[in-house]
Amino acid sequence: MAIITRLIFAAPLVKASGLRYCPPMSLKYFFVLPAILLGALTAAVADTVQLKGNDAVTGNILAEKPDSIVVDVGYTVLVVPRSVIVKISKADEVLAKTPATNLLLNALSPQFYTAGMVNAPAHNVQDIVKQIGEAVVQVRTPEGLGSGFFINADGYLITNFHVIEGETEISVEVYRQHDGQLERDTYKQVRIIAINKFHDLALLHIEDKNAPKFKYVSLGSADALTVGDAVFAIGSPLGLERTVTQGIISTKTRELEGELYLQTSAQINPGNSGGPLFNMAGEVVGVTNMKITFGEGLGFAIPVELVKNFLDHRDAFAYSTDNPNNPYRYLEPPNRTVQKPATAK
Repeated sequence: MAIITRLIFAAPLVKASGLRYCPPMSLKYFFVLPAILLGALTAAVADTVQLKGNDAVTGNILAEKPDSIVVDVGYTVLVVPRSVIVKISKADEVLAKTPATNLLLNALSPQFYTAGMVNAPAHNVQDIVKQIGEAVVQVRTPEGLGSGFFINADGYLITNFHVIEGETEISVEVYRQHDGQLERDTYKQVRIIAINKFHDLALLHIEDKNAPKFKYVSLGSADALTVGDAVFAIGSPLGLERTVTQGIISTKTRELEGELYLQTSAQINPGNSGGPLFNMAGEVVGVTNMKITFGEGLGFAIPVELVKNFLDHRDAFAYSTDNPNNPYRYLEPPNRTVQKPATAK
């Protein structure tokens, strides 16, 4: 199948082919309960010692010595040599960077999507894929296929706009592990909720009857990345579903057609479009959408901050069947008028 070209030298990664009433609440609910929840959240955030080789020790730091760190992990006390430590993240520093109001809102009310925690500990790719691999899906249309990922348990998922551009017949294939076997479920009642063609993003919703709750991923921060950080992608390059590729962040500010993209050495191919790019904490930091066609290791992803903005303002990008592609027209600039000198009388 042909590959649809989006840039002169870069190709997108699509494989062708009312009112709500609340009961009265007591002061206890407004003041005591939040205080209890905040205390519980404070206790839940532990100190993290990041080690070489993407390992980590989580617990309570008891002492910091010139050559080692003493960590209480609950059932024993570990002495960690500083020579194997990459980074130390303390619980109070994490809470200081995360407003208490946001913590309480996340605890008291369900969010449309989940934001990752600041300084989340890193894990190895194998463990992360086992935990969140089912949240990555394949998006099919009559003209081709791409990838996508669930942002909540209710069947809302993100993909690229160019994956579903001009299409109304969309299906989503979900892969689940059951009794050690991989099972494929196809959902055909898929509705387009919102689109942003300029940032190449689309929000879809599975509306099949009796659809179960879905596994989903957290959205991290591309701003927190540094060049050289390890990342990995999951998608369906060339239709090979659940393919995992790993690389690093090559640059955070690659300008293409007036937009800034994450550039990664993780292998990205047609069919990866709309799939997630993860950091080593298993949080989405970008949405893969294109690659350089005449080079290897030159893949690009939309920074997750644009995805969050799109989701936060999804009503403004609501899809309309009367105007599916939101066409626009630039006004012509005014012509320069040449003034003739006045004729002397």
